[in-house]
Amino acid sequence: MTKRSFCVAIDGPAAAGKGTISKAVAAHFGFAHLDTGLLYRAVGAGVLAGGDAVTVAKTLDPAQFDQDSLRTPEVAQAASRVAVDPDVRSALLQFQRDFAEKAGCAVLDGRDIGTVVAPAADAKLFITASADVRAQRRFLELSGKGMDVTLEGVLADVKARDARDRSREAAPLVAAKDAVLIDTSELSIEQAIGQAIAAIEKIKGA
Repeated sequence: MTKRSFCVAIDGPAAAGKGTISKAVAAHFGFAHLDTGLLYRAVGAGVLAGGDAVTVAKTLDPAQFDQDSLRTPEVAQAASRVAVDPDVRSALLQFQRDFAEKAGCAVLDGRDIGTVVAPAADAKLFITASADVRAQRRFLELSGKGMDVTLEGVLADVKARDARDRSREAAPLVAAKDAVLIDTSELSIEQAIGQAIAAIEKIKGA
């Protein structure tokens, strides 16, 4: 990728906290933010509605995203399934890179930002947590929205997504070798955000 003013790549598995951390980091530094997971969720939702995955990926309009409808367990699983398709990933790859280029300074979060989308990112973070902790967080989030879910079911979904994300041939979920690892299992969100900002400030000041 062409060198930009400053690019932050934040990766990690589902419900590790990377979305919340990414938004806070972007707000702190005044950077643009892209939740790339929403792109895959939108494609997954399109497939559930009867569309062709690659066609949906090539015609996405993020301005029309209804984030609440994209946050259901069904859409999450569909997103994980379409994410293994190399043609879908290729279609969305250029969108993500174009966003980072146009934004100048940007925070992108997803599964393969530091390894594939922006391997030359100035700062790379990998946010993780145990499967049990992530499932508990997601269960509280979904049940708080009135969704009929069980902790056991959410845990099974989290583990299934992890397996697909880590084993897919196209851009598997893996921490970049130069990424800063932040395990949020025993951190409050404030502590996790603080660690992320400190790590980026250290890199910016280097």
